[in-house]
Amino acid sequence: MKVMIRKTATGHSAYVAKKDLEELIVEMENPALWGGKVTLANGWQLELPAMAADTPLPITVEARKL
Repeated sequence: MKVMIRKTATGHSAYVAKKDLEELIVEMENPALWGGKVTLANGWQLELPAMAADTPLPITVEARKL
């Protein structure tokens, strides 16, 4: 699914347009965010693609819901 990742004042957030859902990322498998699992505030877990740590945000990526 397409997910937009952006940096907010309280951390990172993920927006899923098809579900009209925006949630904070509360847990990251990798400190650099990319290439691992993230957990959203609503409990969803997404697997993000591997990207460079300095990738500019906001960015839309193809993520997989676990």
